[in-house]
This record gives sequence, structure tokens and C-alpha cells, in this order.
Amino acid sequence: MSHDEKVHDAHGAIDAVWRMEAPRLIAGLARMVHDVGLAEELAQDALVAALERWRADGTPDNPGAWLMATAKRRAIDRLRRHQLMQRKHEELLHELERQEVDRPDSDQRLGDDIGDDLLRLVFTACHPVLSTEAQVALTLRLLGGLATDEIARAFLLPEPTVAQRIVRAKRTLAEKEVPFEVPRKAELPERLSSVLGVVYLIFNEGYAATAGEDLMRPALCEEALRLGRVLAGLVPGEPEVHGLVALMELQASRTRARVGPAGEPVLLMEQDRGTWDRLLITRGLASLARAEALGGGRGVYALQAAIAACHARAPSADETDWRRIAALYGVLAEVTGSPVVELNRAVALGMAEGPMAGLSLVDGLVDEPALRRYHLLPAVRADLLEKLGRLDEAREEFERAAGLTRNQRERELLLARASKVIAER
Repeated sequence: MSHDEKVHDAHGAIDAVWRMEAPRLIAGLARMVHDVGLAEELAQDALVAALERWRADGTPDNPGAWLMATAKRRAIDRLRRHQLMQRKHEELLHELERQEVDRPDSDQRLGDDIGDDLLRLVFTACHPVLSTEAQVALTLRLLGGLATDEIARAFLLPEPTVAQRIVRAKRTLAEKEVPFEVPRKAELPERLSSVLGVVYLIFNEGYAATAGEDLMRPALCEEALRLGRVLAGLVPGEPEVHGLVALMELQASRTRARVGPAGEPVLLMEQDRGTWDRLLITRGLASLARAEALGGGRGVYALQAAIAACHARAPSADETDWRRIAALYGVLAEVTGSPVVELNRAVALGMAEGPMAGLSLVDGLVDEPALRRYHLLPAVRADLLEKLGRLDEAREEFERAAGLTRNQRERELLLARASKVIAER
């Protein structure tokens, strides 16, 4: 093997280790130094050291522990170098030095607090003092191990914009003195809801990209699924976590069927169900059962997962239990009060009771302010009008929907459907 090949292999191994270990490393360091920004810097320092050492010496048996030990030594050096002699820094320095004596080097397992540290990091990255955009960027950076340019590409944003969000987020956490801790029991449901919302937002941007040339960005779906599974392991008694994992797994099971050979969208009723991922479906149904067993059957994510399960269980599109889906959307509408849920219920009613029933519900949503610029409102209305034979109205609605979407693939599909309606006349 040539020198260049060895260097390439070493970089590949280090990159793989970093993706797996970075969240736990940053979480453990943040608990020690009480500063998420500093923790990430120390973790990056350890990564640089690994790049230098591992190329020559090979990857250690316990790379996570090696990185942690190196980062802790860098923390001690930094505290000494800056002569931070205030009482809290003296105590921190003594604690780090004591840990270095008690648990030296790479043979020592990472601490038993890994799970707690990761949970603290999740809640810190998704703290309500940060905007939703900042929470998403920081979560992907700290917990996903994604580089700034990767996050920027995923969301079709300029790299400086994402970098600025991350820097500001870390500065805000430091300035507001946000504690690195799991919320108190009374605060947990609200804060956990925010965390789940961030994870699902990441998943949705991957599953149905809001803009750009691609319908999907699978890497974001995979990252959200990984984060969801980590959360399920950290708080196994919270039903909505399992509900969210179930929903993401069931939706992700259709990934291969959602896009055609040329990257074009394939509608649910036209998908080849033989390409749906049966393993993800099995896992999703198991997660849904867990959520329901924990008493979370009426949770927002569990209800959506139950709807996805109706599709997953149907051997063919014609055998879909649309009446049950409509009923579940009815419950979900009661829980959320969301006009988007009502729009989805209209689709289900149109399938269960005929297009006129669906159209009546859609027409009642036309003046909803939240749906005014939502491209799926005219798209659903167009589909129902086409089924009723009102082709001129359907064409206008398909064209209006195409004008509202920012996703090129969706626009092409909607314009193609408008052309098809014209041909049917």
C-alpha cells in the first residue's frame, strides 16, 4: 500500500470514529467545563491530535476514550495557560486533574455518565433561548457531527449563514448562562416536545425538501432517525419519543419508492410497495406498539405513526383503510387544532367517502391564513376537482400550486398534472 493510500485510509477511519464519538465526547466535556462552545473546541483539538498520531500509530483499541483523555488534558492545559484562578476554575481544574489521575488514558472506558451527558447536550442544543433555526444547526453540529458546510448544503443555505448561526447559538448559551442539565421534572414535557420538534423538522426537510432540485435529502432523514433512536434509548419511558421514532421509520420505509428513475416524485398511491423497506416497517410498528403500551396513543407523533401504519399494513393501495385514516386525522385535528391536519383529513375523506366529501372540507379551509401560501392546499383541491370532472378548475389549481412550491421536482409534477388535465378535456 502506498503512502497516499495509507493516509487516505487513516483519514477515513478517523472520520468514521469522529462521527460516532463526537456527540459523546462533546457532551462529556460540556459537563466538565460547563461551556458547550469550549467543549466543541476541545473536542476539535483532540481530533487534530488524532489526525497526527493515528496516522503514525494506528487507531487505538478504544478511540473514544483516547479522544476524551486527550481533550481533558487540553482542557487542563488551557485552564493553566490562561491562569483562570477564580474559585470555580480552580475547583474545575482540580476535578479534571483528579479524573486524569483516577482514569488515565485510552484503556479506560468512557464514564458511566455518557447517557446523561448526551441527554444534557440534547436539551442544551434545543434550549428555548435559541431560535428554531439555531437549534437545528447546533443539533446537527454537536449531536450529528456534521461540518458547517454539510449543514449548509443540506438546507441550501450559504455556509457563512450557518456558521454565523452556530457561533451566535453558542455565544447565546454562554451569555444566558444556560445550565448544562436535564430539565426538572415539571419542565420536562414542554422541553422534550421542543427537542422532538427539532428532530422531526430535520427529518421532514430530508423527506420532503422545501426547496431545491431534489425531492428528498436522505442524509437528513438518516440523521434524524439516528437522533430519535438515541433519544428513545435515553428516555425509554417517554411514549412520544417512541411515537416519533415510529413515525420516522414508517415514513422512511417508503424512501426508495418515492422517487422515480429520473428523480421525479412518485405519488403514494402509485408507489411500488414491493420496494418499501420491510425492516423499517417492522421496527416502526414495534415502536408504535411501545408508545401505545406506555399510554401515548393520543400523542401527536403516535397518531401520525398510526396513520402511516395503515399504509404500511395495506398490501396494495386499493386495500388501504381510508376510513380509519380519516378517523385518526379527526382525533389528530382535535389534539392539534392544525389546519394542515384538516387538509390531510380532507384527502382521507375524499378517498373514503368520495371526492365531494373531501372537497367540501377543503373549501372550508381556503380562507385559513396559515394555508394561504401552502402549495398543498390548491394541489389537494385540484386532485379532488379532477376526480369530479371539473377539469378547467383543476388545471387552474394545479398551476397555482406549482407557482407556490419552491421545490423544482414538485413544481414539475404539478405542471405535468395540469397538462394532463388539459389533455383529458
